[in-house]
Amino acid sequence: MTENDVIEFATGLPGVVAFTAGEDNGAPPAAWGDTFFYYDPDDVPADRKMPFATIVVKDYEGFDTASDLNRPGVFRVNIGVGRAVFEELLGYPPAAHPAHHEAVDYRVPDLILPHPVYAAQSWICVVNPGDATAGRVRTLLTGAHARAAARHGTGDQATRA
Repeated sequence: MTENDVIEFATGLPGVVAFTAGEDNGAPPAAWGDTFFYYDPDDVPADRKMPFATIVVKDYEGFDTASDLNRPGVFRVNIGVGRAVFEELLGYPPAAHPAHHEAVDYRVPDLILPHPVYAAQSWICVVNPGDATAGRVRTLLTGAHARAAARHGTGDQATRA
């Protein structure tokens, strides 16, 4: 999968808005090039509190560098999957991630991994999804979209079930 493949798939889901940060839209320079996916069927930017998935194309120095995204052609898809799916995928609950963090090589491509920073919040990631993970990434995006749609209108941006 390419970044465009992910964007095309996610924006094909009902009510999804993709926002790619750039100088032209006032986003902070650190986020330029990254894409954020929101469930926003009414297309009201002020209502976009928390994306259900993102694409990150570079390291955030001093904060999120474990995936070494500054390598040429490397990007990472991040998906908020909820506690149950996180545990199903990784074999431990999100809250237990600190005990596993040091054992994970976050640079490995085409493998479902805990998010290097937001695993405890039930986020997973895939660096350069390929043949081994593309189908599962689509399924996980669909599930994350469904969770975001279910929260829509409830004001509950913290739901992680």
